[in-house]
Amino acid sequence: MINTTEFNTRLKKILDYYGLSASAFAEIITVQRSSISHILSGRNKPSLEFITKVLNAFPDIELLWLLSGVGEFPKSTAPLPKVEPTPISSNPITANQISANPITAISNGNDSIERIVIFYKDGSFKNYSTNTSK
Repeated sequence: MINTTEFNTRLKKILDYYGLSASAFAEIITVQRSSISHILSGRNKPSLEFITKVLNAFPDIELLWLLSGVGEFPKSTAPLPKVEPTPISSNPITANQISANPITAISNGNDSIERIVIFYKDGSFKNYSTNTSK
């Protein structure tokens, strides 16, 4: 049986390590924000589906460590790779274009952007999707 208090401590360690809010973490592993809140508060225990989504989204997390605290986090002791920024376009994008729809503002027609999520410091976010059926 999972010790919920210890699991919550490890989940908080993951959030701190990646610099994520609970909302951003929920978005990444594709669960509702309330699921994270309920697990962190101790109201609910994590389901197998939740555990699987965490492990799929974050390959540096060991299953045994997540469930019982045995092992290491992160898996590899190598530093996170440095990602060089990729220039989007030589044409400047105005704030009005982004606020209207960042996908069409950034897209050049040769790519296939599915969605853009903008995270704000207060923990809120805006989700822009090319799927117009929402």
